[in-house]
Amino acid sequence: MARPPSPAGRTDTFLGARYRRIARRRGKKKAIVATGRSILVIIWHLLADPNARWHDLGADHYDRHVNVGAKKRNHIRQLEALGYTVTLEPVA
Repeated sequence: MARPPSPAGRTDTFLGARYRRIARRRGKKKAIVATGRSILVIIWHLLADPNARWHDLGADHYDRHVNVGAKKRNHIRQLEALGYTVTLEPVA
């Protein structure tokens, strides 16, 4: 029987973005488990510290924290591993 996607995956929150990101790379079942674990960790921190408050990082959290330099280096390294010579030119 097929499992429905995680309810957190349908939201426009950090947890929803986390579910979709993991599901794209690892599959829906692993994304459900990973998102569930994230929720449990959040709950544990909230219960362990009476002063802790939850604030959502936002669905665009991953997009805001992209390291452009590292991404560029990774793509160049991957292309060179495939046997290409890479020359970068800025767009006019």
